[in-house]
Amino acid sequence: MDVARGGVDHCAAIPASVYEERRTRLAERLAGLRLRYLLVTKPVDIDYLSGFRGSAGALVIGPRQPRLWVDPRYTLQAREESRGVEIAESRHGLLRAVGRWARRRRVPSAGWQDAHLTGAEMAQLRSESRGSGAVRWRGVGVLLDDLRVVKDRWEIERIRRAGRLTASVFEQVLHLVKPGVRECDLAAELEYRMKLGGGEGPAFETIVASGPRGAWPHARASARALRAGELVIFDLGAILGGYAADMTRTVFLGEPNRRVRNLYSAVMKAQTRAVRAVQDATPAGEIDCAARRILAKHRLARYFTHSTGHGVGLEIHERPRLGKGETTCLRTGSVVTVEPGIYLEGFGGIRIEDTVLVGPEGPEVLTPASKECWVIR
Repeated sequence: MDVARGGVDHCAAIPASVYEERRTRLAERLAGLRLRYLLVTKPVDIDYLSGFRGSAGALVIGPRQPRLWVDPRYTLQAREESRGVEIAESRHGLLRAVGRWARRRRVPSAGWQDAHLTGAEMAQLRSESRGSGAVRWRGVGVLLDDLRVVKDRWEIERIRRAGRLTASVFEQVLHLVKPGVRECDLAAELEYRMKLGGGEGPAFETIVASGPRGAWPHARASARALRAGELVIFDLGAILGGYAADMTRTVFLGEPNRRVRNLYSAVMKAQTRAVRAVQDATPAGEIDCAARRILAKHRLARYFTHSTGHGVGLEIHERPRLGKGETTCLRTGSVVTVEPGIYLEGFGGIRIEDTVLVGPEGPEVLTPASKECWVIR
């Protein structure tokens, strides 16, 4: 059923072969690091490699069948969701179980992602795996973050559907945007319609910021009532099939004066130019520069106080970051946001954002809500 009409949209299950391909690519990366084993503890990485979507687990990738430890809360879920993975239940701590397993197996060395375990957790892991021929644990940075930058077709389709749902619920709620309506009520309506349309919920706390509060880039929706003659920023994103989208639109209540029209036009031009720059092999920093050059021509660059965008997928903020000086090159299959904005204290803000796919023939906007119909009379 069509999401745009409010129906439930069920994503087809990702085949087991896709998870196997992902683990194979990881194994190739590990071989380049002279490692055969990797401990994965970040939930979204475990999901990416196995299909298990619980909030806690410990997955070891190695030359044999991957092994996933979960506590009793998740045993049945892991057996149902995981693909090509051996499930082990641990009642006395996941890292304790991993350490003892590695010791018994005489694993010579193994990697772990530096940012995802605390010092205390690593101390426990080393203690449990100590013995004759103790395991040598080596940090490998954020290896999975890098691997997830390029999306496969299953991921792209999920983000595309999440983008359609996000755009659809925004357009459904536009008729409710009028003076006297509270920001928090509009945010709640948007999130309700995300679930009604088949989504799992919002990818982040929905932002509705009106008037002077629009000058706060990450303002939370408040009990403030919308007023005529003010700008209103909507920043929202749905999760569908585990994948997120991210979109921002700005509207004006009433008849905008010349200043407001000029400001909106400048941000629109900056966003349009930056979206066009989303091409294979383009350095991420160039996308940021494209937006800032346009705003600079309108003497607005100093009011643009954040980066132009970020990657999006299983998480709402992923690599690459589209910021000043970023040298990482975009690749076909990457999905990023493009979101220039300006923020003027005491006046408000204007931000326009889309989720954009680096397609084989150029950028594809995945959040197709109108940016032209921004005046609400």
